[in-house]
Amino acid sequence: MAVPRVLVIGGGIAGMEASLQVASAGYEVFLVERRPWIGGRMAQLDKTFPTLDCSSCIITPRMVSVGSHPLIHLLTLSEVIGVEGSEGDFRVTVRRNPRYVDESKCTGCGQCAEACRLKGRIPSEFDMGLGGRSAIYLAFPQAVPMKYAVDPERCLMLTRGRCGKDGPRCQEACPQGAIDFEQEAEEVQIEVGAIVVATGFDPFPPEGKPEYGYGRSKGVITALELERLLSASGPTAGEVLIDGRTPKRFLFIQCVGSRDHQAGNRYCSRVCCMYVAKQAHLVKERIPDARVTVCYMDVRAYGKGYEAFYERVQRDGVIYRRGLPSEVFERDGQLVVRGEDTLLGRPYEEEVDVVVLAVGLVPSQGAEELAGTLGLEVDEYGFFQEADPNDPVLSPRPGIFLAGCCQGPKDIPDSVAQAFGAAARALAVIGGAGGG
Repeated sequence: MAVPRVLVIGGGIAGMEASLQVASAGYEVFLVERRPWIGGRMAQLDKTFPTLDCSSCIITPRMVSVGSHPLIHLLTLSEVIGVEGSEGDFRVTVRRNPRYVDESKCTGCGQCAEACRLKGRIPSEFDMGLGGRSAIYLAFPQAVPMKYAVDPERCLMLTRGRCGKDGPRCQEACPQGAIDFEQEAEEVQIEVGAIVVATGFDPFPPEGKPEYGYGRSKGVITALELERLLSASGPTAGEVLIDGRTPKRFLFIQCVGSRDHQAGNRYCSRVCCMYVAKQAHLVKERIPDARVTVCYMDVRAYGKGYEAFYERVQRDGVIYRRGLPSEVFERDGQLVVRGEDTLLGRPYEEEVDVVVLAVGLVPSQGAEELAGTLGLEVDEYGFFQEADPNDPVLSPRPGIFLAGCCQGPKDIPDSVAQAFGAAARALAVIGGAGGG
């Protein structure tokens, strides 16, 4: 008889959907997320393509449902460090790292963050370093669980052993007495019948393409950074500002870290063409007189409604120039893009205000280590290897299933579809019907 519980690893859109499907069928779920909150990369987005629906409006209700569902046990700041057993009867060891905040007492009032000595001085990972946060913080206003967390690598109390004159200022400010610097990591044992892996992706580090000047020029940003600038909940409240000014000349560079032998990623990341089209449209919407150019290798608009959206963006006045630039540099304080238009067969130099790098998708940090813990393999690029290329949900180890971008780059609808498939397979295992 299979253990009637499922473990889901990863709290992004795929992990949340898989958890909700299993819980809706009446079975317990343990959702393990290594960050302090769930939501994943989708929580950072402003709009989704091609419908331009509000990303937060889609994902926030799911996050709330996950956080409040009586059959879903949410384990944040947690990592799977051991898996024994077989399909139907896995014994999983999870390390729960300290939040240094008692979740049963924290009300999310934010007084601790206001009192922090480092308020606003730590780059916010959620805002891609474009905004600041405290050493005790909530990543974004809709975060689930709505509980603050202490950054152990930045907190003065944890790194230096001292903070305020009379003790930690956050501790003094908390009216509930929720701050607890005595918390320690603990290991918990969980028995489950099936496991769903949904660890998502990370954006390609743009430093891997030094010819584009990321990190050297303020005007060179990544698409995810632009996404935070476009978002009403972002550091500029939705106003696109670069170095304090509204830029008027935008140039997007496609395939940064995708289809690139030099970068080692020969695969297509599948989402870049369309998220660039979406962002180009949003830029024209926010800054009507902006000149927007997209430099591309090929445009791959393969999904439902994608080609129509791509054509719509061109009608908006977005210029598509075939051929990826060779370099981005500054000349007399002006950002210059140099390349060749491969349709016209002529070189060009173009002065711009902003270069947006459409970075591809790479496996999430720690994916290979987790694969080893689960007894799985990764492919040549580091994504989880499926057992059958015609069935991407199945892993080589019976009882463990794959969902979302952990198995390979894909957009939100495909991630959700795979999550539904993984949940169905897991339910088949714990329901006694067999998972193969």
